[in-house]
Amino acid sequence: MARVKGGNVSKNRRRKVLKEAKGYFGSKHRLYKTAQEQLFHSGAYAFRDRKQNKRNFRKLWITRINAACRMNDISYSKFISGLNKAGIEINRKMLSEMAIDDPKSFTALCEVSKKALKGEVKAPVKETAKKETKSAVKAETKKETPAKKADLSSASLADLKAMAKEKNIKGYSTMKKDELLKALK
Repeated sequence: MARVKGGNVSKNRRRKVLKEAKGYFGSKHRLYKTAQEQLFHSGAYAFRDRKQNKRNFRKLWITRINAACRMNDISYSKFISGLNKAGIEINRKMLSEMAIDDPKSFTALCEVSKKALKGEVKAPVKETAKKETKSAVKAETKKETPAKKADLSSASLADLKAMAKEKNIKGYSTMKKDELLKALK
């Protein structure tokens, strides 16, 4: 059998790898094998660091907020706790931006937080959905029963069985539709 070298396909694949490896140090941008290994590692580092970047920014925001809080005579943890008690929901990125760009409004937030910690400011009560009992939910979702309809013959078998169950008819589960109609009349 003849040897197949791959020709253009292999050349294009290698060229693509070397193009991605431009700028790497030493042989990592010249030799295909080392370039490919470095690309694998680079991809793994990029994936890992995309996650780590979010952590790093959160740490930076918290550090900035803490510094601004200390200027207003309150610790970071008490400040956040006070905001939660006051019902103010602002993310740390926005708080950090406020601390840098608008110190007056940040100071006002610190005052609100201090008052909430003392119990002077209370969070507005959020409306929560009332939990209903199963029977109440069933009553609301129940379709119009065939008893309200003039003609029982147009009702489905499931509706007829439900009516038979309500009227305590024995053996309703094994009855056919015409037997259920007779039993319900």
